[in-house]
Amino acid sequence: MKSGSRLEKILASGQFAVTGEAGPPKGASPDVMRKKGELLRAAADALNVTDNQTAVARLSSLAGCLLLKEIGVEPVLQMVVRDRNRLALQGDILGAAALGIRNVLCLSGDHQSLGNHPSARGVYDIDSINLVRLVRTMRDEHRFLNGERMSGEVPMFIGAAGHPFADPFELQLARLAKKVLAGADFIQTQAVFDVPRFLEWMQRVTDRGLHEKTHILAGVLPMKSAKMAAHMRDNVPGVRMPDELVRRMASAADPREEGLAICLETIEQLRSTRSVHGIHVMAVGWEEVVPRLVERAGLVPRPVLS
Repeated sequence: MKSGSRLEKILASGQFAVTGEAGPPKGASPDVMRKKGELLRAAADALNVTDNQTAVARLSSLAGCLLLKEIGVEPVLQMVVRDRNRLALQGDILGAAALGIRNVLCLSGDHQSLGNHPSARGVYDIDSINLVRLVRTMRDEHRFLNGERMSGEVPMFIGAAGHPFADPFELQLARLAKKVLAGADFIQTQAVFDVPRFLEWMQRVTDRGLHEKTHILAGVLPMKSAKMAAHMRDNVPGVRMPDELVRRMASAADPREEGLAICLETIEQLRSTRSVHGIHVMAVGWEEVVPRLVERAGLVPRPVLS
């Protein structure tokens, strides 16, 4: 084991993993994170704490992770390169390691022009691939990015994002291969709605042997309304929403129940794909549905590790 994280142990044992998200508040109340942790603890093996998600200023991911850890919930620290240079990135990694956080997800981050501070300057000192390499170097070689020796251990299970639906297709596969080569232990993908396209991407992943070098967690997202489905089809980059699903949501007597049914159908197909090692549930503004979703998918109780 590289990190000793619960998520790593579950994936290493060959069990189907479930991760979720606990988005921090636009404020300093610790109770928001604690309530989300209590709500989701039985439904997921680890919870991502987003890092100024959608380029909106929020409670820091590091603080949110510590609040979850204090109530016995395993966190996944998200880090975006949009907001920090390599000094700050390395300092936060050391801080997370010192606080006992054992998972990190390395991301680029939504562009600041999309958020609530559009005039903020993006940093992008290094890209997300090099952030993966940075963390691996600190963990495995006990060195900073500049080659200097560091003291102490950085036992991190390192994650990155996968983009099955972004174009050009071959470029996204090449970037995934670079992330795996850089040291990504697990990959969380964008939300899957177009299952045939995702399975085509997974075939390319397995053709390259990448599924044997990293763990693929497919993203799933329960929809609440036809308006949400149409918005993702028309306005969310990197998401492929089939027209058929928009029509299903629009004609449903109970759109929320239909959105849950679609998500359950997707999970069933993903579980039958041997090279998919788990799911990452992104319930945007609908966290209370996650325990019911995971239970109906037959994925509870979650594994108990010694």
